[in-house]
Parts: sequence; structure tokens; C-alpha cells
Amino acid sequence: MKYRKILLFLLLAAGSMIFGATVSLAGDIKMIANSGVNVGIISLVELKAVFLEEKSSINGTHVEPVLEKDGPVHEAFLQEYLGRSEDDLQAYYRTLVFTGRGAMPKVLGSDAEVVAYVARTRGAIGYVSGAASAEGVKTLAIGDGNEGAERRLITRVEPEYPETLKRLNIGGTVRLRVAISAKGNVEQIELLGGNPILGESAAFAVKQWVYASAKSRTIVEVNLHFGGY
Repeated sequence: MKYRKILLFLLLAAGSMIFGATVSLAGDIKMIANSGVNVGIISLVELKAVFLEEKSSINGTHVEPVLEKDGPVHEAFLQEYLGRSEDDLQAYYRTLVFTGRGAMPKVLGSDAEVVAYVARTRGAIGYVSGAASAEGVKTLAIGDGNEGAERRLITRVEPEYPETLKRLNIGGTVRLRVAISAKGNVEQIELLGGNPILGESAAFAVKQWVYASAKSRTIVEVNLHFGGY
């Protein structure tokens, strides 16, 4: 009886370790895109629309979804980003094909295949495990569906007005798309419009901003003005 208890304990411990490793892998996903995709930050709403083929372009750039075959990364993607089971998703795609509103997306068997395909295919967006190499592709920052949601700013650093542009009276408005982590730090910044030099100064300042914490990551648009116009 004593040996049976020891054996049972070892089996349970081993199972727990395997399950824990699976969960850890499943929760570690990164979104990747072809270098030609004109966006560095994408909201969960946009991402879901792309993979459900409700949206075929972002910022004027054509996009297409790429899926990874069954496995912990794929299962985690379905659960965390699409909120669907594999059977539901396949039934959804079949309906799109049947009604002529869409096509079956490309499905590949491994992280390496997904990265290689995305790297060479214009507009491709896919997902891989966090540990996978992203050489040749760009990694997208992900925000939640509250794009434009209000986040209370705690620490603000003002941008420097480059002296040369100031003397030449070159100013304007810089528009930035900013991804804010749940903890409140700025994770990624994308220039949407404005003078690139002023944009660089604005991005350097905004990167130091700190927002109040929230339940999840959000994306906001920030406008900064240079000059007395």
C-alpha cells in the first residue's frame, strides 16, 4: 500500500508538470505580420475581424489570416483571441466558402512554416509561440477591444521642439497610436501622421508616459502640437 501511494504521488506530480508546461506554452503567443503590413499595433477587435475575414485591409494595406495546425499554440489562439472552438471556426469558414463571402485561410503545420510563409506573402498575418524566431517578419503589439478608451495619464513628459524646426517655424500636429500595457507603461508607438522629425521627438516623450493601471492592454490615439499656429 505504501508503494502504491508513492507511485500515485509521482504520477500526479508528473502529470501536473506536463499540464503546467502545456498551459505555459499555450499562453505564450505572438502575432506576426509581413513586413509590408502598414501597422505595428493592432487591437483585438481588428485582429478578430481579420481572422474571421470580416476585414481584408488595415490602414489601406491588404491583409490575410494564416492559421497554425492543431496544437497548444493554435488552441490558445482560439481561446484568447477568437473565443471559438476549432469545430466552430471550421464551420464558420465553410459557411463563408459556401455563401461566397470568403475562403478557407492558409493552414500550416509549425511555427517555422508560419514564419516563412508570412515573411514571403504580402499582407499575411499569423501567430506563433512566444519562443519562435520572428526573423524576416514584424511582431505586432496587441491591444484590447477598447481602442480609444480613456486611460488616466499619471506621468506626462513634454516633447522637445527641435530648435531647427522651431526657427524655421515648421510645426503641426503629430498623431500617434499608443499601446498601453495593463500596468500603465507605454509598450509601442506608431506614427499615424505629422512631420517625421517632430514625430520622433513626440514618440520619445510619450514612451516615458505612465498611465493608470487597467484590466487589460488598450490602444489610444495621442495628438501632440508643435508651434503657435
